[in-house]
Amino acid sequence: MSSTFRSILCGGLAWLMASGSVTAHHAFAAEFDVDRPVTLTGTVTAVEWMNPHVWFYIDVKDENGKMTNWAWELGSPNMLMRTGWTRNSMKIGEVVTVNGFRARNGREMANAIGVVLARTGQRLFIGSSQGTATP
Repeated sequence: MSSTFRSILCGGLAWLMASGSVTAHHAFAAEFDVDRPVTLTGTVTAVEWMNPHVWFYIDVKDENGKMTNWAWELGSPNMLMRTGWTRNSMKIGEVVTVNGFRARNGREMANAIGVVLARTGQRLFIGSSQGTATP
């Protein structure tokens, strides 16, 4: 086997592997609806730092007193860290106000574009997969 053929073969395999991982990552529009903005205030119950996105969960009380746990998608851990986030930026038990876009499937899930910490009033940059849209 010639070295040129080996190079082409390795390059082709690398391209196939890279294209598979890119297609596995969802597009914002496939999962979230820019026409369904939502803003909620609740208590943080969990924060999950994992690739490809960080997720956090808040308990939100409706007008009838019923508690619902909402899942919020953030940007990637790397993007959040580059913008100043740490694993301690948002703590379990603290109250936050979040705005973003609801899931298309109707579940209590959204893509966050803004988080405001009630204790300080600080607005945290999200690094959302939606980018610059605002509800």
